[in-house]
Amino acid sequence: MNLYNMSGSPSTRAVMMTAKAVGVELNSIQVNTFVGEQLKPEFVKINPQHTIPTLVDNGFVVWETRAIVVYLVEQYGKDDSLYPKDPHKQARINQLLYFDIGTLYETIAKYFFPLLRTGKPGSQESFGKLIAAFSLLNTFLEGQDYVAGSRLSVADIVILATVSTTEMVDFDLEQFPNVVRWYKNAQRVTPGWDDNLERIQHAKKFLAENLIEKL
Repeated sequence: MNLYNMSGSPSTRAVMMTAKAVGVELNSIQVNTFVGEQLKPEFVKINPQHTIPTLVDNGFVVWETRAIVVYLVEQYGKDDSLYPKDPHKQARINQLLYFDIGTLYETIAKYFFPLLRTGKPGSQESFGKLIAAFSLLNTFLEGQDYVAGSRLSVADIVILATVSTTEMVDFDLEQFPNVVRWYKNAQRVTPGWDDNLERIQHAKKFLAENLIEKL
């Protein structure tokens, strides 16, 4: 099973941790988007949207992180604990997955990802939206150990990958105590966390080296 990816990205890390959780081995194929490798004809043939990560499972192709993690759990999970078949539980998980891509991940991308291109973060407006997104997550986690229900789910894994991206930059997570409490627990119970952290550290080093060149 091939995973076309860029190892430091939160999207890739979410898929990697999910694969670990269901016991699936992935053949990691690096795609360097900084030099446009995602636009090579051979990759565009696999994924016309040329986004990463992209999973190829015995000829079946799926992209978009949240679609990939759900596919992995439904196809290879030993049970449905990470993505329950119960419609109410599944709706809660889907709600948080959509919150991640449309709000939390989106605000992190708009504020922090410009660092990779310009050496400077996004605007104050984008920072305000980032704080608002974390405040929402903090509210969701009031009295809860997991983001959607009473046990670990793919929503926790995906949001863990997103939140852990702040390890690369200067961001005060302590202002969101419920998020901090959840974050510590999620690190402890999520398969593949150590590998996720190692990828973050490599990405942080890459970011620091590139920032030095741009400043």
